[in-house]
Amino acid sequence: MTTTTALLTTEIPILSLLARGKVRDIYNVDEARLLFVATDRISAFDVVMPNGIPDKGRVLTQISLFWFEKLRAIAHNHLITADVRTYPPILRPYAEQIEGRSMLVRRVKIQPIECIARGYLSGSGWKEYRQSGAVCGIKLPPGLRESDKLPSPIFTPSTKAESGHDQNITMAQAVGIVGEHLADKLRDTSIKLYQVAADYALTHGIIIADTKFEFGLDAGGNLTLADEVLTPDSSRFWDLAKYEPGRAQESFDKQYARDYLEALKWNKEPPAPVLPDEVVAGTRARYLEAYQRLTGKTLP
Repeated sequence: MTTTTALLTTEIPILSLLARGKVRDIYNVDEARLLFVATDRISAFDVVMPNGIPDKGRVLTQISLFWFEKLRAIAHNHLITADVRTYPPILRPYAEQIEGRSMLVRRVKIQPIECIARGYLSGSGWKEYRQSGAVCGIKLPPGLRESDKLPSPIFTPSTKAESGHDQNITMAQAVGIVGEHLADKLRDTSIKLYQVAADYALTHGIIIADTKFEFGLDAGGNLTLADEVLTPDSSRFWDLAKYEPGRAQESFDKQYARDYLEALKWNKEPPAPVLPDEVVAGTRARYLEAYQRLTGKTLP
């Protein structure tokens, strides 16, 4: 049984709600700032579950804060502060609700492509490789197995779908969307961020197989890392001790819940089934372990 309650929805009536995503509630603070709040909602197959994973939003936020600090020399980011004591005074009545799971951030113009860096062959990349021997137009060596490490990390952008799944695109298509200069910068920054993070994670027993970055342009036109960064929701984390290429790997993420749902007679359309307590607890444990391994800390 879980010992804490999941926060599924935030209520901050003093601010206008700009977006309610699968996990995050985004509020307008003023012309320059937004408030990001990570709830404990969990989705699978693009459907949000009726119950959540306690502490999931706090884990996602704290891992993002860890990486924002660690990677700040490589990429400017949108974080202003995550200390609720320094938030605008109007937010003080909501401090208990948002503490540990929120970030006050700068507004940026989010770019219309997902920036995915891959170091291992898995997921949609593995599926595409089996069909064509390439991923997003990048030809790879023949004979690679599922979960094999790639000769070097690759940049595999995708579109941003309003609903349903994003679609992988080639670098040439990315250039057509954002222009050559910015596409090159997105690629180079994504690869560098991934490589530094992956090298660090390996020393803590975690393989980062791939990850998805969000970038925006700030008021000065500077490329800015935004949203969540290198979390179990935006990345594939594998246990180094259990890594065995040639098959799918266990992940420190919602795969545990997804595996349970796959075994049900559910058509993957709303309404989703309620996750049993043991699945909630098992999923929560995996998120907490990812945080503890990466940071060396226990979640406050």
